[in-house]
Amino acid sequence: MQKTDNVKKIIIFVGIAVVVFVGVFVGITLTKNVGKTPDEITMEDAGKQMQKLLDGVNVVNVTPRKAAISDEDILSDEDELPDIQNYPFTVTGTGSVNIEIFSSPEKAGTGTDGWINEVAENFNNSNIQVNGKTASVSVRSISSGLAVDYIKSGKYVPDALTPSNAFWGKMLEANGVKLTLKEEKLVGNTAGILLSKDKYNELINKYGSVNMKVISECTANNELAMGYTNPFASSTGMNFLVSTLYSYDADDLLSSKAIEGFQKFQENVPLVSYNTLQMRKSAESGSLDAFVLEYQSYVNDAALKNTYVFTPFGARHDNPMYAIGDLSADKSAVLEKFCKFCLSDDSKQLADRYGFNQNPKYKSELPDDISGDKLLSAQKLYKENKDSGKTIIAVFVADISGSMRGESINALQTSLINSMQYINKDNYIGLVSYNNKVYVNLPIAKFDLNQQSLFKGAVQDLDSNGQTATYDAILVALDMVNKAKENIPDAKTMIFLLSDGEQNNGWSLNDISGIVSAYEVPIYSIGYNANIEALKRISEINEAATINADSDDIIYQLKNLFNSEM
Repeated sequence: MQKTDNVKKIIIFVGIAVVVFVGVFVGITLTKNVGKTPDEITMEDAGKQMQKLLDGVNVVNVTPRKAAISDEDILSDEDELPDIQNYPFTVTGTGSVNIEIFSSPEKAGTGTDGWINEVAENFNNSNIQVNGKTASVSVRSISSGLAVDYIKSGKYVPDALTPSNAFWGKMLEANGVKLTLKEEKLVGNTAGILLSKDKYNELINKYGSVNMKVISECTANNELAMGYTNPFASSTGMNFLVSTLYSYDADDLLSSKAIEGFQKFQENVPLVSYNTLQMRKSAESGSLDAFVLEYQSYVNDAALKNTYVFTPFGARHDNPMYAIGDLSADKSAVLEKFCKFCLSDDSKQLADRYGFNQNPKYKSELPDDISGDKLLSAQKLYKENKDSGKTIIAVFVADISGSMRGESINALQTSLINSMQYINKDNYIGLVSYNNKVYVNLPIAKFDLNQQSLFKGAVQDLDSNGQTATYDAILVALDMVNKAKENIPDAKTMIFLLSDGEQNNGWSLNDISGIVSAYEVPIYSIGYNANIEALKRISEINEAATINADSDDIIYQLKNLFNSEM
């Protein structure tokens, strides 16, 4: 009986032990990824999964060929720009005397962003005359930076320009363009920093106020994750760059003190975004504490108003109006009448409803006499110092499948070769291409003259055929940048995917998304006449930009992207 009881006890003990073991095992299994979305995995697991997937990828190593670097590879400013028809009229005037106006998009868009469009339509319908001739205006919605590039290159010159702020007029004059200021302020607006409410209260409690000096110092000290837009294209981004430089030296934005301060500041900036959409997505994901935006956009977005506090900074965005070149007497008179029409009570009331003219008492702390030459130098300074000594490791992933044959592959080759001039020479660059196979056309190396000549030869030799294994190629590129970073641990890594967006071979996005997320390498996608939604999904994993361009304007788009990121 005693023996039977002992056996029972042993069986019960073993049973309990088994239950405990199973419970612990299941608990570990179920909780090891607590807090992660289904796509998120540990770095260790990502490495194992990537190696497993790479074993199933057909990789071909191509012997690179050198091609001579020539000035003929560099397109003129005019040739880099897309055809103006890519930016159709938002308002078309039909009067006997018609003037064409380039307008910044926040007032020449749709809905609350369409103020100048509505004013122009009202003007055109008012039967206004000049010397017995009917007067009208036509409007194109074009970002201020792009408008300046059209005008200074001479590729397309309108009769008038109304950018967001006066910086662009000064830069045009510094480039030798004749401008006449017709109206200093068509409609009022301000640039601002949007701080999450928690971060805003934290800074107020610690510093007593929030201004550019506090923002600059907190970013430099890694207390604040700050994002801003590309100062080559964005009025708010350009304003932020200038304001940051002046926060370090109120007397000279180009002094050694200002440059040193900017370098330290830039070291801790997680994002200079290609566009506002990219920046807002990063803020929504929680990777940014603060970002820049105009007040008119902020006040029209209930979600932003509920989440962020707006703090104005820099030069006012008062949307000046300039005549360009020597207008005829009739055209000059029409422009003057249109400016007065914009300042009428009805037009002002419309502007108020759309969120303009809301901060009339705000006065800029910047000097009034910033020259166009200094502004151009500030852009150059940004390009040279935006990485603050940090190396960039990047791999270009080029789609050479059959669907890219013809116009798309030709545009890809031309845009990549021309864009070499915008890649800093201390960066490390590689090239991968793919159809149903993946080709390592150029291993990663410093982008010196030798690597540039190899890069050009590799790009020239690309030929399109076969199916499309997009995600196989991304895995190969990701493996390349990860291995290169082992030798340069502080480097920033990125991938540029150039494709039409179609995928019909190899691993899927679901197969690789967790791996891409774990390694946190941003994948910028550039679409050539593309299925853009497919490209957006891969770029959104790590909050990179997606460029949707046809073959005509991809060259200019890449230029802006590389000025921002490379």
